[in-house]
Amino acid sequence: MIGRLRGRIVELEAEELIIDVAGVGYVVRCGARALARLTVSDDEVTLHIESQTREDGTRLYGFLDREEQAAFLVLQAVQGVGPKAALAVLDVLTPAELASACAREDKALVARANGVGPKLAQRIVSELKDKPFAAGASLHVAPVAGARAPAPQISNTGEATAALMGLGYAEPAARRAVEQALARLGPDAALPALIKAALQEAGR
Repeated sequence: MIGRLRGRIVELEAEELIIDVAGVGYVVRCGARALARLTVSDDEVTLHIESQTREDGTRLYGFLDREEQAAFLVLQAVQGVGPKAALAVLDVLTPAELASACAREDKALVARANGVGPKLAQRIVSELKDKPFAAGASLHVAPVAGARAPAPQISNTGEATAALMGLGYAEPAARRAVEQALARLGPDAALPALIKAALQEAGR
């Protein structure tokens, strides 16, 4: 499973891009917010990747920061929210804005997302309002220091812990959940799978 890609953007489309990594072109689907910050260039960019395998094959979803990737995963825990709807929500709301909207039960803000109707918006805010993700002001989204700049090399354990902390979990609880997830998945677990498992452990 792919957890991160670093390379050159060689093609940009309306909903996806192709990133060249050591001569191999990966098709990655991204939200409009991320695509607007990227350009076809010889400079390298790092994308955090969520891999999802379905009957029609495996799709890669790319994010410029871990907080957005974590919010993408949390949104899909809501019944009726698939990858397309999750990206649509994150196109109109940052993770912090989404958390604030859920805390206030402001379904109108969530319903601004393309393809998200009032009923689904209500379900999103209802199911996420009591989660640490919906802590509102405490959720901090780290700025990307130049979309093209390579990200520092951080362990999956550290990144997963940071992702849970970005969703409102205290550091000891986040670290404990990640360690429990690692014990279950093994030390070679990919970052997206580790975040998912850690969220499950934290919710127990």
